[in-house]
Amino acid sequence: MRKRVNNITVETYVGDITDLSLDAIANAANSDLWMGAGVAGAIKRKGGVEIEKEAMSQGPIRPGEAVSTQAGKLQARRVIHCAGMPPGGRATYETVMDCVAQALRIVDKEGLKEIAFPAIGAGVGGLTKEESARAIVEAIVEHSIANQGVRRVILVAYDSGSEPAFEKALVEIPEGAM
Repeated sequence: MRKRVNNITVETYVGDITDLSLDAIANAANSDLWMGAGVAGAIKRKGGVEIEKEAMSQGPIRPGEAVSTQAGKLQARRVIHCAGMPPGGRATYETVMDCVAQALRIVDKEGLKEIAFPAIGAGVGGLTKEESARAIVEAIVEHSIANQGVRRVILVAYDSGSEPAFEKALVEIPEGAM
C-alpha cells in the first residue's frame, strides 16, 4: 500500500528491514542501546557489531529518544536507533510516537530523504501491532506538517500477518491531517 501524507510518501513493505537499500532504517531499540534479539539482533548480525558499539557510546538515552549510527555492512546508509522502551520494560504509545518523531528529525538534520520503520514497541515491548502502527503513523503525520526533507517512509512488516496493522493506520489518517 502507498499513501501520500502531505509531502511524504508512506508505503508498506513485507520483508526483512535489513535487506533494504535506503538512506536509513530504524532499529526498535531499548534505551540502553544494546542490540539483543528481534530487529536489533538482525541488524547487528547482518550489519556488524560496530553498529551496536557506536550506538552504546551514545547511551543510555531515555525511552522516546533516538540516535543515529553508521550502518556497517547493511545496504542502508544509517541506522536510527529508536528507544521505545527501557531494557526489560514496556513501550508506551507515547514513547513510540516520540522516538519516531525524533528519528524523523534526525533524518532531516542529516540531509537524508528516506527511512524504514519496523513495528517499534510491539511484541515484547507490550504494545499490539495496531497500537505500534498508529503511534508511528501519528508521528509521521505530525512531522509531515513542517517536514524539511523526509520524502519517503516505509513501514516494514516482517511477515504478512503484520502488514494489515500498518495499512489500517494509514487508511485511518483523518482527512484534515493531510
